[in-house]
Amino acid sequence: MAPKASLATVVVPRLLLVTALLLLGPAVSSAGHDYGDALRKSILFFEGQRSGRLPSDQRLKWRRDSGLRDGADHGVDLTGGYYDAGDNVKFGFPMAFSTTLLAWSIIDFGRNMGPELGNAVKAVKWATDYLLKATAEPESMFVQVGDAFSDHNCWERPEDMDTLRTAYRVDRNHPGSDVAGETAAALAAASIVFRSRDAAYSRLLLDRAVRVFEFADKYRGAYSSSLRKAVCPFYCDFDGYQDELLWGAAWLHKASRRREYREFIMRNEEILGAGETINEFGWDNKHAGINVLISKEVAMGRAEYFRSFKQRADAFICSLLPGTSRPQIQYSPGGLLFKTGGSNMQHVTSLSFLILAYSRYISHSNALVPCGRASATPDQLRKLAKRQVDYILGDNPMRMSYMVGYGPKFPHRIHHRGSSLPSMGSHPTHIRCKEGTRYFLSPNPNPNLLIGAVVGGPNMTDKFPDSRPYFQQSEPTTYINAPLVGLLAYFWAHPYN
Repeated sequence: MAPKASLATVVVPRLLLVTALLLLGPAVSSAGHDYGDALRKSILFFEGQRSGRLPSDQRLKWRRDSGLRDGADHGVDLTGGYYDAGDNVKFGFPMAFSTTLLAWSIIDFGRNMGPELGNAVKAVKWATDYLLKATAEPESMFVQVGDAFSDHNCWERPEDMDTLRTAYRVDRNHPGSDVAGETAAALAAASIVFRSRDAAYSRLLLDRAVRVFEFADKYRGAYSSSLRKAVCPFYCDFDGYQDELLWGAAWLHKASRRREYREFIMRNEEILGAGETINEFGWDNKHAGINVLISKEVAMGRAEYFRSFKQRADAFICSLLPGTSRPQIQYSPGGLLFKTGGSNMQHVTSLSFLILAYSRYISHSNALVPCGRASATPDQLRKLAKRQVDYILGDNPMRMSYMVGYGPKFPHRIHHRGSSLPSMGSHPTHIRCKEGTRYFLSPNPNPNLLIGAVVGGPNMTDKFPDSRPYFQQSEPTTYINAPLVGLLAYFWAHPYN
């Protein structure tokens, strides 16, 4: 166990680290951001992603009912839930992860959400109502609705869908420990959200989380092996199912306080790869999230037996900090955290969420994060997370917000079917599969603003083509917005922190 660095021994290294944090690209700052407005819009985005029969209080009026026969091929009701991004498929793996992060945002930062807390809770429930339908049958769960190849071959409004709405499931003979483990995590996290709001619903969520986790653990295997032709290359599990089992157990331990989940974590810590400390956290890789989540108990002085998770959380945080001796993540010249591959903003929001959450956990014990010869304070971590949020909202070389509808300049040609095609109100006639292509290729702005949508973002040189065909940069996703909800709530309450 590494000893805590004393304040006296880290003054100079901390100054070096502060300097490195300040040198994360040019300072293109605004006069200040309206984090409350951004929070409201980030939650509103989820209403634009809704599938199923829309409620009377639906606020994005250009959306209408869709997917009302989902599940009919199996004789079950699978209506509801969210479309993950700019297409019309309901992918269970990223939907469950988005639900977990929305719930975590409320658990940690709900007190900072003010009048938007109710809308955030509704966003979680829209997902969990669907996840309960998808897991209604024991030792089986539906993990996707919609043939992704058929869907991606068309540019159609969700209200017009005539593509294949095949429902895919995992079961004891076709395991899916990854998606089942994540779904167990989502249901368990949501049970905490509803504990003081709807006790009966909370118990239902927790009971179902227990059952789904038992299924995930008993019949081990990756869903992308069982359903490869359906889920790959879209949401393949590239990192294995082991992290989702630990992730699910961690959330069940937090939600239930049952000893069996603590013992599961300790017994399987090495077997399931908890030692991996790569600087990644998202729908496919949960290791960093596991370490940060479990570290809260250590930081609060309640679970010394989890000390190894905090040590790994420290190492993870150090890998994100410029000016330390640990392996570094990349930053753009403008200061944006950057990982290669598509949809970089998913990494920005998820990793920033962990940075902020961890800063709050360690602040309870006045701890520092030891990074070789340097150490970081909770305040420095908060500043790094805030810098990423401010970049998204407009403090960047392009001087634009990457959230639709926020600020004077934002993306207008996002890669999103419903947003880019005429609304049902303005064009009630059916738009067929290939008839939408001209709207996809049009240089005109999208006719329907998907308020609050955060797109994939700029490239490594801070450049952004506001163009639908550049989907890796112009497509929004639920798992970009979910952790951002928590970040915005905190900085709304602490704008100068």
